[in-house]
Amino acid sequence: MTTSFPSDRLTPQELRSYKNRRSIAALTCYDYPTARLLDEVGVPLLLVGDSLGMVVLGYPDTTEVTLAEMIHHTRAVARARTRALIVADLPKDTYNEASQAIQSARALLQAGADAVKLEGGRSRAVAIQALAGAGIPFMGHLGMLPQSIKEEGRYRIKGRTDAERRAILADAHFLEEQGAFAIVLELVVADLAAEIRRALKIPTIGIGSGEDCDGQILVLHDLIGLYPWFRPRFAHPLADVAAEIKNAARAFMQGVQSVYERLHQ
Repeated sequence: MTTSFPSDRLTPQELRSYKNRRSIAALTCYDYPTARLLDEVGVPLLLVGDSLGMVVLGYPDTTEVTLAEMIHHTRAVARARTRALIVADLPKDTYNEASQAIQSARALLQAGADAVKLEGGRSRAVAIQALAGAGIPFMGHLGMLPQSIKEEGRYRIKGRTDAERRAILADAHFLEEQGAFAIVLELVVADLAAEIRRALKIPTIGIGSGEDCDGQILVLHDLIGLYPWFRPRFAHPLADVAAEIKNAARAFMQGVQSVYERLHQ
């Protein structure tokens, strides 16, 4: 059964055309009601990120997220039939080979994504070229790569050495040449992120990479204070939903207790 989407839905090509025309405000999204709410206020890009492993499923990092879990959450977001562009992450070890990358990406597209995102640049040439060859819209992701956290040992800012700067800039050009419609820059030193933005004809979307990008993306839970146990330094919550949930739950429990006491006096 084919899912029907709005005819005026934002496309990867249109998002790419935002370069030098308008900013891109993007948020992660993992479920139906959130997708509807974010779409109603006009968020143009919703990322079904593998960050759901941490903020929704309780994994220690993103590396344990499966393709089946990504498909499940992508379907939930897609059911909102948003006008926003829906991008879904290819989880770790689902794009190690060309055929695997195409199969994984097509599964996410079938679930309702408009495009996929994958981490890495030239080191992922096989997967990137396979997606491009199959005509699958894809977004790049450079800088700190969460799927490599076990190898890295910790989250750290990238681009502080000349070698890292050259490698990240070369990877950015490679992704653009291969047809990426945008690139997420995570924890890239601000001046390098600015250099990349100026050098590319496709949008750069920063997260912890300074202000000089074509747009910004945040994990929704960091924006609204829904995951108080860990908060990135660059995230500045604009709400405290965790506290409101606790307050509502306490009020509910007190109400139930009051009724019980009244009935059993």
